[in-house]
Amino acid sequence: MPVWDDLVGQERLSAQLEAAARDADAIVTAASADAPPPEASKMTHAWLFTGPPGAGHTTAARAFAAALQCVSPDRALGGTPGCGFCDGCHTALVGTHADVTTVAAVGSQILVEDMRDTVRKSFTAPANGRWQTILVEDAERLNEKSANAVLKAVEEPAARTVWLLCAPSLDDVLPTIRSRCRHVSLLTPSVDAVADMLVRREGIEPDVAAAAARATQGHIDRARRLATDPRARERRAAVLKVPLRVEDIGGCLRAAQELVDAATEASKQLAEELDVKETEELKAALGASQGGRLPRGTAGVMKDLEDKQKRRRTRAQRDSLDLALTDLTGFYRDVLALQLGSRVALANTEAHDTLERLARATTPESTLRRIDAIAACRDALERNVAPLLAVEAMTVALRAG
Repeated sequence: MPVWDDLVGQERLSAQLEAAARDADAIVTAASADAPPPEASKMTHAWLFTGPPGAGHTTAARAFAAALQCVSPDRALGGTPGCGFCDGCHTALVGTHADVTTVAAVGSQILVEDMRDTVRKSFTAPANGRWQTILVEDAERLNEKSANAVLKAVEEPAARTVWLLCAPSLDDVLPTIRSRCRHVSLLTPSVDAVADMLVRREGIEPDVAAAAARATQGHIDRARRLATDPRARERRAAVLKVPLRVEDIGGCLRAAQELVDAATEASKQLAEELDVKETEELKAALGASQGGRLPRGTAGVMKDLEDKQKRRRTRAQRDSLDLALTDLTGFYRDVLALQLGSRVALANTEAHDTLERLARATTPESTLRRIDAIAACRDALERNVAPLLAVEAMTVALRAG
């Protein structure tokens, strides 16, 4: 199955990246034969993938990275790189390829310390003779120092180095960086396309896949999680009950506490396994004794790992809360659609009775104020306001309408 099959509803982008991967393969072939590179190549040294949340810009970047590392013999017969089966494609997709380095934000920012080794590696030749590929998943989280480090590397890259930056929009990336990148934009895939993917790739029942795709409005990762994880469905069902629980101040405060507790628990489940694995691997790399005692002088390294894990847990909690707020926004968006008589498809059809009840009992103006309150809560979380305080302020505002 070609790597491009992972790009749901992005046929035009797939064709563009496929053509660039073909030219990239020709460049490598020409270099190995001491021949001049092909003219008018569609390949370039830096790419910027943007798109709305859930559209799959990181997936597209990783598929392109896999195609650049493809070693399928079919390429010599005119086949397109990116077979999805060869060792190059497989290791790039699962994140173990020696020449594909992935950088993601651990906390709210990508620090220069997180980028230093990566930037240094970008100036080296690829280990297996193809492309040195640097994939930055959260380019919008580069701070001033780390962004400047990336800028220097993108300005004067090594001959066979490719930077793949992912961000929600062009405005989220420094103008000096984006001006040196080829921009590719993804569209939100249709509900039908996401549902079809869930049926084909995950083996989900068609009605469950359709409900998950409709509920997440084309967000691929969330739709997959909702369709495959019963706990995710339970958390979402609890979030959709919040509008009925804010009838008094006590209900507002209880609902806020439960939302924060659920986000904390979800982030804890995601982090625990990874934290234990990282800690054990680092202890082994540092030469810890059988009883677990660390060699002298390595306490600082372990402290750095603990700080990194703490930042990641904090971000995971905020991301989980943001997911709940997104579901809540979708709920009130459906209420507003009913109030205005819009023909737009509802995302939360399973809560249709509740939507109808709130639509009759409130006005479009109050619904808009509630949507604004949710947006204000998300902004407060981005500014590192204590989660419980931010969510309590939101639930009280939802009550006021």
